[in-house]
Amino acid sequence: MPDGAVHLVVDGAIASVTFDRPEARNAMTWAMYEQLQAICVRVRNDDSVRVVRFRGAGGESFVAGTDIAQFQSFATGEDGVAYERRIDACIALLESLPMPTVAVVEGWAVGGGFAIATACDFRIATTGTKFGVPIARTLGNCLSISNVAGLVAAFGRPRAQRLLLLSEMLAADEALAAGYLVDVVAASEIDAAAERLCQKLAALAPVTQAVSKEALNRLLRRSLPEAEDLIRRAYGSEDFREGVQAFVAKRPAAWKGR
Repeated sequence: MPDGAVHLVVDGAIASVTFDRPEARNAMTWAMYEQLQAICVRVRNDDSVRVVRFRGAGGESFVAGTDIAQFQSFATGEDGVAYERRIDACIALLESLPMPTVAVVEGWAVGGGFAIATACDFRIATTGTKFGVPIARTLGNCLSISNVAGLVAAFGRPRAQRLLLLSEMLAADEALAAGYLVDVVAASEIDAAAERLCQKLAALAPVTQAVSKEALNRLLRRSLPEAEDLIRRAYGSEDFREGVQAFVAKRPAAWKGR
């Protein structure tokens, strides 16, 4: 399946969503984003689902961002604006799920995958897992203001600056210390740890969970400034086109600052 797939399995009160493209570290294609949105709509309207668990197939990566090859068709900054709107809509749909969500992270959670994990309410990870948005090193694009707000809320501005300006990758132990992760366990223990967390969440009051989630989301997203001019500047730059070409060719990018 070159386009990959996102699968849904409902077992009692727990819905399990799997990003299935392990040969590409589960990098998201347009088709996978569409499938994720359809799944979110389905589980949102299923009163029997009390918890949704998200995981990458293969055990080596949660989601390694958006498939970069898809950016080769971008010609102007407006393409970037349309893309970021599309991603924001998908992330907002995930965040709006009334039931608790859990990201089970193994290996890499990068770019769009990092955004998906951050949109979940809880995260557990295996030792060796890394989180990051290395776009200053790879593509020369940018995040939407909503995505930046999510990073700042999760990590604070200093760590967000390290992620965005230094292209640093955060290790699981630092993410745990920051409160981003609920737990870090060995790979052999991740299944049991995820099941315990999901069962604990499924046993609690669903209305309280739903209204508390919505309250937190409203606080985070209230009065966000308009920032599409920044997206146009980044995606319309020569550096972005160079970054995409360099990434696909597997060579270092030659940044020009324009």
